Amino acid sequence: MRLFVALDIDDQIRARIQHFAEGISGFAPEARWVRPDSLHITLKFIGEKPDEALERIQLALSSVLSKPLKIAFRECGFFPGAKLPRILWIGLNGAPELASLAATIDEAMFALGIPKEIHPFSPHITLARAGAGGPRRRKDNRPNSRFERLQEKLTALSVPEFGTMTAREFFLYESRFSAEGSHYTKIARFELR
Repeated sequence: MRLFVALDIDDQIRARIQHFAEGISGFAPEARWVRPDSLHITLKFIGEKPDEALERIQLALSSVLSKPLKIAFRECGFFPGAKLPRILWIGLNGAPELASLAATIDEAMFALGIPKEIHPFSPHITLARAGAGGPRRRKDNRPNSRFERLQEKLTALSVPEFGTMTAREFFLYESRFSAEGSHYTKIARFELR
């Protein structure tokens, strides 16, 4: 099973992000837009694990201690950058506590032999992906980006604000691929206390 650890988001914030996405998705119709029910904040990607590893992973996650976290959802941008964008993201401001929770989970998983994250934690929600193959360069060396019109539109808009929530729990998810995209199922809940 393919596993990851994430925070869920409040329904009000999910609805605001969905409304925003509906308003801009026409400017990048070839992009793969994340379904509103799939929006989450990834804290740790675990990867493929056999069923028998599940109990040990859940036990390790149950030992993670963190207080509830206040998270503000605002702005958007592109990974890896504006020149050749592959992912459209919604930004988060969760102070250092959010990064600390991700680091604690990373350590708990490392104790089980799961490799540590190699990139610094960058809290975000993925809203859209450029699609198969991502951006490519044209023969004239200009970017050929599925996000080109969307970038122009976002430049003209004010910085989007989606609200603030307090995260009181995190989840272990299973990810399954299908023709319609990835489907995520919550396997276990862990309280932030």
